[in-house]
Amino acid sequence: MRVKHYSLRTEKIYISWIRRFILANAKRHPREMGAAEVEAFLSLLAVQRKVAASTQNQALSALLFLYRVVLGIQLPWMEGVVRAKRPKRVPTVLSQDEARSLLAHMEGRPQLLASLLYGTGMRLMECLRLRVKDVDFARNEITIRGGKGAKDRHTVLPKSLVEPLQREIERAQMLHAADLAAGFGAASLPYALARKYPSAARDFGWQYVFPSVQRSIDPNDGVERRHHFDDAILTRGLKAARLRAGIVKSLSAHTLRHSFATHLLEMGYDIRTVQELLGHRDVATTQIYTHVLNRSASGVLSPLDR
Repeated sequence: MRVKHYSLRTEKIYISWIRRFILANAKRHPREMGAAEVEAFLSLLAVQRKVAASTQNQALSALLFLYRVVLGIQLPWMEGVVRAKRPKRVPTVLSQDEARSLLAHMEGRPQLLASLLYGTGMRLMECLRLRVKDVDFARNEITIRGGKGAKDRHTVLPKSLVEPLQREIERAQMLHAADLAAGFGAASLPYALARKYPSAARDFGWQYVFPSVQRSIDPNDGVERRHHFDDAILTRGLKAARLRAGIVKSLSAHTLRHSFATHLLEMGYDIRTVQELLGHRDVATTQIYTHVLNRSASGVLSPLDR
């Protein structure tokens, strides 16, 4: 998986599903199993565990990776395995008042992160993995490197976040200077850049905008370095702010991305612009947000109100 540049999260998830599949079949080797065992395992997840379609498909992807890539087995049944049909759901979107209230009930770094997610439309991990060199204050622009689908893109830097973000970068610079003085300070670089540019890892431009408070051991190479901010802290902050703001909708960090797209469309921006800012490959993916336009339910006058 590391050869194929899979993320650490995907690596953990795939290994977990492969382990559960083997344990569910009395620790038999996968070479001794085939279509019957895979289908039985997926049926177990769907019928008894009642997992969501996305979870069932995730397990199937892990098992297909095991057989095709790890074991190198190309069996006819692999082509006939049917993925669970994912339901089409309308995303949860905050109103502009709810978004303001949510951010007003947050503070510190979680507030800045939530504001950046809502103000730029970035995905959570895109925001946490943001490097100093990719924030352009002169052009009010943020460059997102290696987003979903390994694509780079640009998004807007809200003017109201310029000063808070500059203070955050100054804080990151102080931490980086302390790490260098202690013999550390080398950031994790994508692919083979560390070998191609040996000094780049210690350059401040490659450091995270939102570094963690403490250094930790990188699970990929065992090197002690400073990782990015923990997403669990932001999740807890959003939950607490939602309760304090009296918002009954269930929300997550991704809800802020949905709200960003929806509010831009409400402001009159065209869907192609929103597509580029979100990094969607197909405009059909972006069209899910058009439910807020006048053609949607909110723009229809009910006959009861007549």
